[in-house]
Amino acid sequence: MSNTYFQDQLALLKIEYNEDLRQYLEQTQSTSISDRRALGLVWYPIAIRGTEIGRGDYITVEVERGGNQDSPHQFRSGASAVLFSNHDSQSYRVEGTIGYLNNNRLKITLRSDDLPDWAADGKLGLELLFDNNSYEEMEQALKQAAKLAELSPKSRLLETLMGEEKASFKENIDYKSSSLNQKQQEAVRKIIAANELAVIHGPPGTGKTTTLIQAIKELSERDQKQILVVAPSNTAVDLLSEKLAAEGLNVLRIGNPARVSDKLVSLTLDAKISEHPSMRDAKKLKKQAAEYVNMAHKYKRNFGKAEREQRKALFDEAYKIQKEVNQIEQFIAEDLICKAQIITATLVGANHYSVRGLKYETVVIDEAGQALEPATWIPVLKAKKLVLAGDHCQLPPTIKSEEAARKGLNNTLLEKLVHYHPEAVTLLEEQYRMNSRIMAYSSQVFYENKLVAHESVANRVIKEDEPALSYINTAGCSFTEVKEGVSLNNPEEAVFLVNHLTEISAKFTEDTSVAIISPYREQVLLLKNLIAESPELEPFHRNISVNTIDSFQGQERDVVYISMTRSNDESAIGFLSDIRRMNVAMTRARKKLVVIGDSVTLSRHQFYANFISHTETTDAYKSAWEFMS
Repeated sequence: MSNTYFQDQLALLKIEYNEDLRQYLEQTQSTSISDRRALGLVWYPIAIRGTEIGRGDYITVEVERGGNQDSPHQFRSGASAVLFSNHDSQSYRVEGTIGYLNNNRLKITLRSDDLPDWAADGKLGLELLFDNNSYEEMEQALKQAAKLAELSPKSRLLETLMGEEKASFKENIDYKSSSLNQKQQEAVRKIIAANELAVIHGPPGTGKTTTLIQAIKELSERDQKQILVVAPSNTAVDLLSEKLAAEGLNVLRIGNPARVSDKLVSLTLDAKISEHPSMRDAKKLKKQAAEYVNMAHKYKRNFGKAEREQRKALFDEAYKIQKEVNQIEQFIAEDLICKAQIITATLVGANHYSVRGLKYETVVIDEAGQALEPATWIPVLKAKKLVLAGDHCQLPPTIKSEEAARKGLNNTLLEKLVHYHPEAVTLLEEQYRMNSRIMAYSSQVFYENKLVAHESVANRVIKEDEPALSYINTAGCSFTEVKEGVSLNNPEEAVFLVNHLTEISAKFTEDTSVAIISPYREQVLLLKNLIAESPELEPFHRNISVNTIDSFQGQERDVVYISMTRSNDESAIGFLSDIRRMNVAMTRARKKLVVIGDSVTLSRHQFYANFISHTETTDAYKSAWEFMS
């Protein structure tokens, strides 16, 4: 890596930014409010539940969404949004930043010192704005990295990451754990011993998160220094935060959790500030400031001069009190941050204003195989030592621009470091999820046949007479894909799958869990409807999940069906050619995996041709005709 390397990364980031912005504008400029609401970009209608003075004398408004409360949305802490009104067919707007999110309520700090008059007229909504902040943080990190790359001498970590030095390790590190297997213990030892870099490569079911948690705990106890632990998604950060806290570590979660549970909320900075003994006086002051604000709101701007002056005096008093509250909160926040053993955040959240200036002895990045490289540099620049954990053979980062992906943005820092620094990598080899027959093809293609199924899972099946792996070939059955909007479905294949599932469901227990996976959203919708309409499957409805591949990353089920969907004369398979995604799909099953697809279409790609050959040689191949009546 050199200065040129980071300039190339900046150019790729710019391509991705432009495509992301284009798609956002396409979604928002020509669609109705109801369409944008369905996309999760709008809350409408909303009701205002309270106001308070926020940071920098801005007004903070608490809102609750009134409709579609169960529908998913893309709102999150730190995102920019706009409060709008559609009253009297007029469009009024004021921008702000979301500071707190809990189920169907959030707080937004508006770029205004007062609530606009039109907010009292009703018909209010909130709309997400394009996320410029994340791109700005990534851009700044790459520019800073480019500057540091020019320095001489560089930090040891940067020299290692740039390939100028090999990773180095302390000798004679003693670590044993009865709860970890040999390879997992080896990974922990390597992390403790590393001076600059250590990598855990964790294939499906190998206990990567368990190993990482124990390594972080051990590092914290040995070094007694604060550790930053980050991941690309809020959900991954939440899992880490919860597990680290369960180990007795003092964890501070920066940003708001995606999964709102009392345990997680109690780890956040806001919750810890509110529970701090020093907050008693601040709470009284806050209440006083809120009373002044409420009194001020009783005056309208079109009243006379005396009323306007009285209103201003009330606001001035509220602002003065709030400044005192802010100082108390700042003191408490600094105290809490200083005492935390572990700070957890998303990659971009590592630069949250509350921890922006902090540096760390060790930075840990989990799920690094899904982390966009420009985003990884945000926490990396804060580290003396870097620990990466993930699997570059599973889901890649989400990238909007095909051009940027093609030119290298889909190539993660994890993937590069695994290639350039094998001395830093520990591959976890024993997996605790899959029957060995389900595991075999993935192990052969992605992990050099090194995976071993633990004896507790190696031979488990749903019934003795029900094989763990089946490929059902639909070639010649006239199961043809159909274009639906921007997606695809295959109605006959979907019906066949549901019939097959219905037949083997007689062998299920009431606890048998099932995942039905398709790479195509339209096929997912079709399958969901067919399952819902099946009276025979009704007893199992609560245990059947139907979704795309990405939604099952990190999850597992007893039985997994994969509907390949593609079947056409051109043998076109589209993004089925992303075999890392297929690796995820094929490694979710514990006891039975059923892959259904057209061999003529699929076999044009070597991965699927080899998979079909594998099923033939292992007696797992069937023709759909065998099940036709």
